[in-house]
Amino acid sequence: MENNTSLQQQLLEAGVHFGHLKKKWNPKMLPYIFAEKKGIHIIDLNKTVECLQETAAAMKQIARSGKKILFVGTKKQAKDIVNESAKKVNMPFVTERWLGGMLTNFNTVRKSVKKMQSIEKMLGDGSFDSITKKERLTLSRDKDKMEKVLGGIAQLGRVPAALFIVDIGHEHIALAEAKRLGIATFGVVDTNCDPNKVDFAIPANDDATKSIAIIVNYITAAIAEGLAERQAAKDEEVEEMTDDEKERKAAKLLAEAEAEGGRGGRGRGAGGAGGGQRRRSGSGAPGGRGPGGGRR
Repeated sequence: MENNTSLQQQLLEAGVHFGHLKKKWNPKMLPYIFAEKKGIHIIDLNKTVECLQETAAAMKQIARSGKKILFVGTKKQAKDIVNESAKKVNMPFVTERWLGGMLTNFNTVRKSVKKMQSIEKMLGDGSFDSITKKERLTLSRDKDKMEKVLGGIAQLGRVPAALFIVDIGHEHIALAEAKRLGIATFGVVDTNCDPNKVDFAIPANDDATKSIAIIVNYITAAIAEGLAERQAAKDEEVEEMTDDEKERKAAKLLAEAEAEGGRGGRGRGAGGAGGGQRRRSGSGAPGGRGPGGGRR
């Protein structure tokens, strides 16, 4: 109980209990509202503590299983906090602008990320030495623009397992995309939002920097714990393995990586060089599946 009291005290000092004006409220937030004071709704901090602990436990499990949680907070008060916290636990984040289709059209967004990375690489290794200063400047500017919007998801190779959203009303597009793809959603919900729209709602003031900071930091600490446990379990596993098992595991991983590489090549090679060449060399004659199909 001691732990809860101190957490509640911290939340109270950070102003987490201040909701919106009564006239702006969403009636579905009724279970989380403690009282009304001077026309402003006061959030029940007992509920906030409960929800916060539940959310933290769920996120810890996700982090422990090695999956990614995407932090989303594009409003002015949340940007820096979300950015710093996500970097601490090496999770992807979006703090500038949510591009429509960032999840539902993930492959296209990945292409933009790859383009950004290749410009970065070429600017670094001197591939652009032959171009004019103006062209190099234009490319640098393009890269910086993309870095601003896509930098946080540059390392995200596939759609994340969960979304952690600060202010679900403000980030409604992100929420809708996650729902459509069946991705777990966690959100800080103020008195003007519908808590049923997220799988895990944390009733709290989502406008004050202090309030956002205390909640995001609490969640980040839980994720860090999950990651530490995962690492510890991995280390134990490696210690227990005999040399023979280690060799077998290495061979298995190598085979999986090669298979993955082959799959990737085929996926791209619907019209690309990879797939096409393989078919042609296999059939020898042009009557394979391509031109032959056309004649029929």
